[in-house]
Parts: sequence; structure tokens; C-alpha cells
Amino acid sequence: MFGLVLVAGIGLAGSAVYLAKGYIGQTQSALAQQQQMLAKLGPITQVYVMKDQKNYGEPLTIEDVELVYWPKNSLPEGAFSDAAVLFPPGTNQERYVLRTVEKFEPVLPVKITAPGEPPGLTGQLGKGMRAFAVKVDAVSGVSGWVQPGDFVDITWTGSVNGMSGDLTRLIESSTKVIAVDQQAGASSSATVARTVIVAATPSQVARLTQAQATGRLTLSLVGASADEIDGLVEVDQNSLLGITQEAVVVTEEAKRCTIFQTKGGERVEIEIPCTN
Repeated sequence: MFGLVLVAGIGLAGSAVYLAKGYIGQTQSALAQQQQMLAKLGPITQVYVMKDQKNYGEPLTIEDVELVYWPKNSLPEGAFSDAAVLFPPGTNQERYVLRTVEKFEPVLPVKITAPGEPPGLTGQLGKGMRAFAVKVDAVSGVSGWVQPGDFVDITWTGSVNGMSGDLTRLIESSTKVIAVDQQAGASSSATVARTVIVAATPSQVARLTQAQATGRLTLSLVGASADEIDGLVEVDQNSLLGITQEAVVVTEEAKRCTIFQTKGGERVEIEIPCTN
């Protein structure tokens, strides 16, 4: 009996050691895979993201966000990880959404107002800047694809005294759009706008006002990697069609002096040297 018990105990012990060895091996393999994944992801941090979608003008509260783990290597610049920074303590410190934000999107300063700042246009204007309304249609407004945050070139077309035909000239380059028909980022779909609001300095406002009163304004979207335009950009009818106008040289006709004499009853004109 003792021998049988001993043999059974040794068998059970061997089975337990075998099973434990297999479990430890699986655990070590899973741990190694997890460490490799963490090495690829890099450091992890906590960041506030949106719980649900919010549109322009909606208030943002602490109940609308939540903390999640996010890889530091792919964290957008300015993302909030501290509740005291996102919602500073004090009265009248509400924040509002400036552009449409999606569910689980990190909360960024460019998408929301500063604490206590209204969601209107004044909150989007920098120091010394003004909001100017440009009237557009489906053609001049890039068929509704201009959105708040985009940059546009503004081109003027009109007539100029002393010139035949219209003249087209680039009058403002890389001007920031801050609102489109009061929607200011409320929708990402293309909507043909009638008014585009741009941020401009007082001198730019004066130029745009004069240009809008004397001709037609057209917008063109500026790419993110576009170079800054230097110098005058303009086209008239002749340069568009490749017509070269020859200069007309006016020469003074030589002075000619004559006298009339009567010979044999016939009146004859005779050329003589001019005295003055």
C-alpha cells in the first residue's frame, strides 16, 4: 500500500511540475509579447478625449470628456491631460466648441475656446485683426469647399480707366477663413456659401472693401505646403490671349513753305526755304 501511494504521489507531482512548467512558459511568452508591443508603442500617457460628437457653439463640460491611455509618440500637440488646465477653477470659465469634434477624439486647444471666451467670431480673431465678409457664389467660393481654418487667396477682377477689357489681380494672399455663413465648422459637407468671413488687418479691410465695391472677388484655396507669393500677380485680356500691342510712334511732319506766282495767267505754287 505504501509503495502504491508513493508511486501515485510521484506521478501526481510529476504531472503538477509538467503543468506548472507549461503554464510558466505560456506566461513568459505572453509577457515577452506584451513587452515587445509596449516597446513599439513607446511611453503611454493619459489624455482627455470626447465621449460623444459635439458641434460648433456647444458648451464643453467635464462630463463630456474622459481620460484614456494614449501613446506619447502619436499624441497631438496641445492635448489635455490635466483637468485643472482643461477646466480652470473659478467662475465664468466655460469652454465652447469651435469646430466639430468626433467621439474619442483628443480635446485640442484649436477646437475649443479659451476659458470664459465666447464662441463667436471675436474669440477667433487675433490681436489687431478684424472680421471681413466676402460675398461669394458657387464659382467664386470654390463650390462650398471653403471651411473655417482654411487659407485662401483673394483675387479681384474689374475694369481700369484707360484700359480695354477687365483686369484680374491677386490682392490678398493666404488669408485665414474664420467662418462660412454662420456655420463656422458645424458641418464637414460641402455647402455652397454666400458669405465667407476672413480675418484681416484694418488696411486689408480697406483694400477689400474698395475691391468689393469696384469689381468681383474670387477665392482660391491655398494648399498646406504652398509657398508664399512674392510680387505682383495680374492678368489682362491682352496677356491672357497673348496679344502684343505695337507702340505707335508719332513723328512731326517736316515743315514746308511755299509761295504762289502767276505766270502767263496761270497761278503756280513754288516751294521756298522756311525762314523760321
